Formats: sequence, structure tokens, C-alpha cells
Amino acid sequence: MELRHLRYFVAVAELGSVSRAAEKLFIAQPPLSTQIKQLEDEVGVKLLVRYSRGVRLTDAGSAFLAEAKDLLARSERAKRLARHSNSAMGGVVRIGYVPSAGHTALPRILRQVRQIRPDAEIDVCELITPQQVQALCTGEIDVGLARAPINSGRVVVVAQLDDPFCLAVPSGHALSGRGPIDLRAAADCAFISSARQRAPAYFDQALGLCSDAGFSPVLRYEASTLYGVLDLVGAGLGVAIVPASAVMLEARGFSLRLLEHPTRGGSLAFVQLRGDPNPLITMLGKLATSVFADLKKDVTLALNGGT
Repeated sequence: MELRHLRYFVAVAELGSVSRAAEKLFIAQPPLSTQIKQLEDEVGVKLLVRYSRGVRLTDAGSAFLAEAKDLLARSERAKRLARHSNSAMGGVVRIGYVPSAGHTALPRILRQVRQIRPDAEIDVCELITPQQVQALCTGEIDVGLARAPINSGRVVVVAQLDDPFCLAVPSGHALSGRGPIDLRAAADCAFISSARQRAPAYFDQALGLCSDAGFSPVLRYEASTLYGVLDLVGAGLGVAIVPASAVMLEARGFSLRLLEHPTRGGSLAFVQLRGDPNPLITMLGKLATSVFADLKKDVTLALNGGT
């Protein structure tokens, strides 16, 4: 059994079609079918059932798919470890991050990595939390900056930043000011939200906070990024529920107020695959712990007006 057999099988299984898999793999359909047949002969059971509109997995195929994806992910990790061992100051790391971390924790971590490992090869990819969990399990990324909770036994939280929700209020608004605020005070306000498809967990938590406070928010405006949300708040179009770390963004025209007695917590987590032996990943976890501690101090200071 060769790794290419596993790659071919995974492509066919995930796409549900030999023809579509052949297009994705840039090979002709007959040779691909032959490779799948050879794999089934070697395994000794049928992995796929062919029918007029494509293929579906047998029970054996479903079990084999999970193992095949794990083997492919482990082979990728082995290659990265080998490249790491060949460079004392280098290494390869792929980082997934939720949009809210793109302007806060991620730049700080990257700057420190560059100082410690100047030759490290770093790739970053914006992914929501469920996508990060899947990408970690399939070996597409090495670590992630995700929003807790993390619902996977294969993924471990190495460091966590308490990042509670705040109400972003336009400057000069009746609700602007300092100190915690009862979210019920904003029940009659127009709300600005992030696009649900870009951050579904964050969107649902924000609506859940309002629901817990006894009202359904009027969602008047939507933005694709946290910067966009704060720009609309700063323009006086409404209020928004955002993480406290948003206070670190260079945006103007609004103030952030912590929520009194929040019913839902918010936190940013540095995550990795459980048991990953790569020493570069271990080093990144320690960096994240330090970065989170410094960021927490800076956020607290900024929320208190720099005093």
C-alpha cells in the first residue's frame, strides 16, 4: 500500500465521485479507478459502492477513511519534523486563526517567532474554530488560535486568554462611558454584528447574551470583519457586542464597556493536536502563554483608560 493510494481513496470518498476526484487530482478516470481497485484488493474488502451517480462508502470504507486521513496527516507531520531537524533556527509551522485574533494575538506571536526562529517557514490561514479543529486533525495546520470551547478529544488547549464580551458604544451615545453596563440598557438600540458565516460561534454567543438579558436585538447592520463592525459603531450607526481585546485595535469613535454579570464567557485559546512531538510547536505554546499574559495586561489597562 502506497500513500498515493490513500490520497486517491480519500479524494474519491470525500467528493463522492471518481470523475470529480480525477479532475481534482489531475489524472484520468480509468487509472484512478484501477488504483482504487488495487487498494481494495490489498485491503481485502470493498471500500466503495459504485452506482450511477457516483460512489458511497461501505461500513468498512468509512472506518478505513478515518485511518487513511490520519496516516496522511502523520506523513505530513513526519516531513515537517525532518525539515525542522535540518535547520537549527528554522522549521515549518502552519497557523490557523479566528478573525478576531488576526489583529491582536496573532501579530504578537508572529513577531516573537521571527525573533527566536528567524528562518522559520510560517503559513497562516483564517479559519473559524470548527474548521481549525478539522484542519488540525487532518494535518492541514499545526496550531490554531481559536475561540473556546474546543469540542474535540484530539485537540488540546495549551494556553487560554480570558477575553470577555463588551458592548461597543459610539462616542457621545447615551450609553457611552466607563465601567460595566447592564446589557438590558441596550435593548432598544440598533445592533451591528459580524457576518454569521464568517464567525458563527461568536455570532450565536452575542445573540445568546441578548436573549439571556431578556430581549432580541435589532440587527440593523452587518460587517465582515471586527474592524468593520467597530467602524460602523464609530460612525454612530449602532452598538455591538465584541471581545474585550478589540480595545487594542486602532479604531476611533467608540468606547467599550464590560458587561455586568455576563451569562456567557469569552476566551481565545491556543490549540494543537494532542501529542504532537514537534519541538517548534512546543516552543509556540510557550510563546502563546507569554503573549496571552501580556495581552491581558494591555487590554485591562486600555479598558481602564490607561490608568
